[in-house]
Amino acid sequence: MKDRLDQIKKDALAQIEAADALEKLNDVKVKYLGKKGELTAVLKSMKDVAPEDRPKVGQMVNETRAVIEEMLEATKTKMEKAIREEKLKQEVIDVTLPSKKSSVGHRHPNNIALEEVERIFVGMGYEVVEGPEVEYDLYNFEKLNIPADHPAKDEQDTFYINKDIVLRTQTSPVQARVMEQGKLPIRMIAPGRVFRSDEVDATHSPSFHQIEGLVIDKNVSFSDLKGTLEEFAKELFGPETKTKFRPHHFPFTEPSAEVDVSCFKCGGKGCRFCKGSGWIEILGCGMVHPHVLEMCGIDPEEYTGFAFGVGLERIALLKYEIDDMRLLYENDIRFLKQF
Repeated sequence: MKDRLDQIKKDALAQIEAADALEKLNDVKVKYLGKKGELTAVLKSMKDVAPEDRPKVGQMVNETRAVIEEMLEATKTKMEKAIREEKLKQEVIDVTLPSKKSSVGHRHPNNIALEEVERIFVGMGYEVVEGPEVEYDLYNFEKLNIPADHPAKDEQDTFYINKDIVLRTQTSPVQARVMEQGKLPIRMIAPGRVFRSDEVDATHSPSFHQIEGLVIDKNVSFSDLKGTLEEFAKELFGPETKTKFRPHHFPFTEPSAEVDVSCFKCGGKGCRFCKGSGWIEILGCGMVHPHVLEMCGIDPEEYTGFAFGVGLERIALLKYEIDDMRLLYENDIRFLKQF
């Protein structure tokens, strides 16, 4: 039995020394110390040993196991250390090398334009107000002096959810909601997404963004509206910018006008950007219709006001000289990273 244990120890130590990987070392451990290993087989054969010799044989088996385990542990520790050192060599960092550039997201052109518009009007004492995109017909049309037979209510222009609820076609319903609260005076802008049944092309989309402005107070006149929009144009497009008001018609304002700004590309001389006219249309505006004030619970004899609306995409297209509105929504990183 002693010779057998000596041979097991000799073979196990030789295989441990020859092992060149942790997997092979584990195989040796299983072969000699596992449940079906060599030493376990010796212990199972103790029944054939004379009773008086069993304590001595058991001691020799334990001594052999201890030697093998010690050799296994020492070899495993040595291998793991070598693996760690090799890994550290491969992971050495040269701090003199230039760092990798991180690709970081940034604001969309629409957001950049919106933040600039908000900055201008907040600086003039306006409040930024938001409202629901799914709106009642009452606020989207009727309270804005757009009767049931008005062409704007045609299903070709408006997305109807049912006869009383629509996807808002403008952000003007926010104005009606704010006026209805009766907290006067009012100085607000209402940016947001709107929906119209338009074909997609370079200048149209069924979903786009508007910014509506509203001022309600005593003794507000058209000259206040002109002064406000002139200041807005100068802040947005540059101090040399001029404005021109052309008569127009909107159901919720009277009188109404469309506003042009002098071409900031050519200074009003005429170029491809302004189609040779020297002017670029920018927004619609007017004095709030007295009937709109009445429907929203405001006395038109005591209060007057003005309103204006500008397309956010139009500002972005003009300010950044983009010739196709679809570029704003195609998520082409080659285009967006320019901003």
